[in-house]
Amino acid sequence: MALALLRRRRSERGPGSGATGFPLPLPPGAGALGREVVDPVGQPMGAADVTVTALDTHRVVARGTTDPYGFFLAALPPGRYSLMVAAEGLHPHRETVDVAAGPAAPGEPIQLQPARGLALPSPGTWLFDPPHTAIRFIAQHVGMAHVHGRFERFEGGIRIGEDMADSSVHVRIDASSITTGNRTRDDHLRSADFLDVARFPYIDFQSTRFVYRGGSRWTLQGSLTMHGVSRSVALDTTYLGTVNGGYGEELRCAALVQAELHREDYTLNWRSMLARGIAVVGPTVRLELDVQAMYRTHDTPTPPR
Repeated sequence: MALALLRRRRSERGPGSGATGFPLPLPPGAGALGREVVDPVGQPMGAADVTVTALDTHRVVARGTTDPYGFFLAALPPGRYSLMVAAEGLHPHRETVDVAAGPAAPGEPIQLQPARGLALPSPGTWLFDPPHTAIRFIAQHVGMAHVHGRFERFEGGIRIGEDMADSSVHVRIDASSITTGNRTRDDHLRSADFLDVARFPYIDFQSTRFVYRGGSRWTLQGSLTMHGVSRSVALDTTYLGTVNGGYGEELRCAALVQAELHREDYTLNWRSMLARGIAVVGPTVRLELDVQAMYRTHDTPTPPR
C-alpha cells in the first residue's frame, strides 16, 4: 500500500521530483527513511542494493533493493544512520542520515555515477590469441548431468575504433573442431542431426553494435550464423583490461563473454531426435568465451568477414 501510494505521488510530480515525503502507516514513535535512486542519466534505478547501518551500534538495521521506480523505504527508530546505495558498474553512494519520528521529509534523488573504468584498448586491430583464448559451451544433457564442451579451432579479432561505439568484432569457428571428451558424441554432434559440418563448416559471429553498460560491462550486439541460419544475439561482456605479456611482451587485451543460445533458433530440432530415441542435450546452450587478443596496429588487415 505504501509503495503504491509512493508511485502514485511520484507519477503526479514527475521523475526526479524527490517525492519521498509521503505519509507512512508507521509504528508509534518510529521514523521513515525513503529515498529515490536514479541512474547517471536521471532514469529510475531499480534493483540497486541499499544497506542502512545504525551508527551507534554499527549493526545493519535494513537491507533491500530499490523497486522498479527507483525507491527504497524503511521504518526505523529515530537516530543517526549510514546509508549505502550500490549497483553494478556504478560508484556506490554513501551518506549519513538523521531519522526523526514521523514521515520522511522530502529529499533530493540519489544519482549514482559511473564507476571508474579500465583504460580501453588502443584503436587498431587486435587478433585473437588461440593458445590463450577458449570458446566453451555448457548444455543440459537430457535426463542427465551437464555436458561441457569447447571448439578447438577458430580465428578472429577486434577492430577498435577511435570512438568505441565504432568498434567491431568478428569470430569464425571451425564447427568440426567441437569436442566434449566423448568421441561418439562428438561425431554425432558433427553429423546432420546437429551441426551438419559437411554442409555448414563454419560458425560466424559479426558484431553490429557495442553498448556500454557501466563499469567494465558491455553488450556486443550482432549476428550469429550457424547451421545456415543467422540470428541476432547479445553477448554479455566483461572487459578485463590490457597488459603487456607473452614471450614477446605483446600488448594484450582480455574479456569474458557469455550468451544463451536456443538451439531451435538454428533449426537444430532436439524434440524430433528425442522422439526417435536419440539421447541429446537440451534446447538451450550456454556459451562462454575467455578471450585474449594481441595488438596488431592500424596497418594490420581486419579479420576475415
